Amino acid sequence: MNNTTDLAAVRAFASQLSPWAHVATVGADNKPDVVPIHPCWEGDDCWFMVGAASVKSRNVSANNDVAMHWQVTEAGDGVEVWGTAEVFSDVATKRRLWDDVFDYDLNAFAPGGPDNSPETAFMKVTPTRAIILHQYGMGGIDRWSAS
Repeated sequence: MNNTTDLAAVRAFASQLSPWAHVATVGADNKPDVVPIHPCWEGDDCWFMVGAASVKSRNVSANNDVAMHWQVTEAGDGVEVWGTAEVFSDVATKRRLWDDVFDYDLNAFAPGGPDNSPETAFMKVTPTRAIILHQYGMGGIDRWSAS
């Protein structure tokens, strides 16, 4: 059974799953890279911490299309999100995200905080489409698209 849904439902469903997801990026060499992340939503945008010079950041500078997949539950429920990504390393964005968006202590990964962690950046994913999978899709798929 396929249903349409809205992005608010996708965000809510993803927030009930594992705090971990995986992001797939593709670099200038056309090679894929998939890594675990801890994403947090701010409105309709999804953010996660990255190294400013990380493979993820370098890949997005070459190709900003990304895909994300939240870890599924034992029942096989999951979320997939596709979108475009952008890396932010400015201090104003870091301060805002550090204090208002993330649900874990970012200082554990960047002890210099937002002002003294030049190697730390944040990736913003603007979703363009998403699906909610119920029981790996066998129980239905809810689809959302920005267009």
